Amino acid sequence: MLYLKTFDDGDAQAEALSVAVADALRAVLAQRGPQGRATLAVSGGKSPARFFAHLAKTPLAWSQIDITLVDDRWVPAGDEASNAGLLQQTLLRDAAAAARFLPIVDTTRTPEAMLALLNGASGIAAPDVAILGMGEDGHTASLFADAPQWGYATTTRDRFVYTEPSSAPHARISLSLHALRRVPVTFLQISGATKRAVLESAAAAPQRTAISRLANDGGVKLDAYWYA
Repeated sequence: MLYLKTFDDGDAQAEALSVAVADALRAVLAQRGPQGRATLAVSGGKSPARFFAHLAKTPLAWSQIDITLVDDRWVPAGDEASNAGLLQQTLLRDAAAAARFLPIVDTTRTPEAMLALLNGASGIAAPDVAILGMGEDGHTASLFADAPQWGYATTTRDRFVYTEPSSAPHARISLSLHALRRVPVTFLQISGATKRAVLESAAAAPQRTAISRLANDGGVKLDAYWYA
């Protein structure tokens, strides 16, 4: 189900979201004790940069937090399109430099080998908290309706999937729809009138988009943070 919070500007949104994410992570760590760990999955792109700047300075037990990605493009970490590279510059700094980063793309392997590793018993722990973004076509993570893998990515119980969207560059590794549905605390960060309209339409009636699948799932609490 969708819960929409609105803000006057990007700074207010970023500050409120960083507080909410930090509180959620503290709650996880409090449940797991002094040796416990929490896993945070974040989205890439330029939109979260302001939020990352706030979160990176937030006092947390960062050494007990694993940070990974909701999705990433199948490019080397040094490529400008890499979400992993972006995180190194924007989130994995200041106080958050003490966190452990777990990438989901390694182009020295094949995609098949990477998926086997990620979906195996020793793969990345399921996220406790996730921050999603959304495209104007209603995709979230890298679950594009125009990808040949759409059917598999939205029905498999595998945690990670490989997608090749027709409408966006680069193949990607992404959390599957099943994995997104199982995240205990999920935030959506968006801005602009167009994306709000897309989100509200997606929540009003089921559509063939990933964000609609999540917004219409009664078992999912989707906290959307929006500013104009």
